[in-house]
Amino acid sequence: MTHTPVPFDPDIEPALAHIVPPDSPPMTPETIPMMRAGMAAQFAPAAEAVGDAPVDVVERLIPGPEGAPDLEITIISPRGLTGPVPGLYNIHGGGMMVGHRNMDVGRLLALVLELGVVAVNVEYRLSPEHPHPAPVEDCYAGLVWMSKNAAELNVDPDRIVVMGGSAGGGLSAGVSLLARDRGGPALAGQLLLCPMIDDTNTTVASQQYVGIGTWTRESNLVGWQSLLADKYGTDDVSPYAAPTRATDLSGLPPAFIEVGSAEPFRDEDTQYALRIWATGGQAELHVWSGAFHGFDMYVPDWPVSRIALETRNSWLRRVLGLVGA
Repeated sequence: MTHTPVPFDPDIEPALAHIVPPDSPPMTPETIPMMRAGMAAQFAPAAEAVGDAPVDVVERLIPGPEGAPDLEITIISPRGLTGPVPGLYNIHGGGMMVGHRNMDVGRLLALVLELGVVAVNVEYRLSPEHPHPAPVEDCYAGLVWMSKNAAELNVDPDRIVVMGGSAGGGLSAGVSLLARDRGGPALAGQLLLCPMIDDTNTTVASQQYVGIGTWTRESNLVGWQSLLADKYGTDDVSPYAAPTRATDLSGLPPAFIEVGSAEPFRDEDTQYALRIWATGGQAELHVWSGAFHGFDMYVPDWPVSRIALETRNSWLRRVLGLVGA
């Protein structure tokens, strides 16, 4: 069966030729090292990226999961902070295979300046060298550290939101499930931006973007194969790896779920919100018409991107008790 894709908004479709040139190599296990190096070269270290913005940037090593390496984190705080203020715990994207926390510094800097919050940006082990559960356990360990050290960070431990885009959104959803099932840390919310949460790749949307867009079906298959290793394609996939596998979505922190209508994750993300609502849980869902995967980062000046950012900030103000601040 042929699945006709939802079209990209004509105002941003020309940008795709620059974002994904026609001669771009496909995402394969063999091209992962090259793509990691290329992405690393694109993003400056956090201290350099923030420039003269009125924030403090601290790089730290913190304990990883038991028996695993330490974790690198970046802390971005409003300058002169005496606290406590809300905290954002950020997990970067990259299909579980590529990416680096520095790619999200711009997004986090804007939130720190706009909302007066502290952001902790975590680095986690990547697949296929480190398949599940390494990535999500790293991210959970970093969240536990942030909660336990909230006073030192000038963070209110009752007002922490876990957040991330794409793979980072999927890991944020997985961390939220782990925090619920392990009895903490308590979370004020989960900000899931076009989250990668369904390893089955059976939705209509997952089959509409074969070879087109900023994140294709082919790339997604490589990502899940890398993360799940020999469990890929079986019934033995953990919900902490692929949150759509969770049979119970009750008792989760309020969720903000955002996705484009013209990307592979549209249906799995929409269904995740529906399933949270079915338990009586809280979810806010936004499907942005004609938007491709990662639209807010690739075309930030597109009117829809600006509205999407305003909408996220509105939700964050509400769940963090910053309304009127």
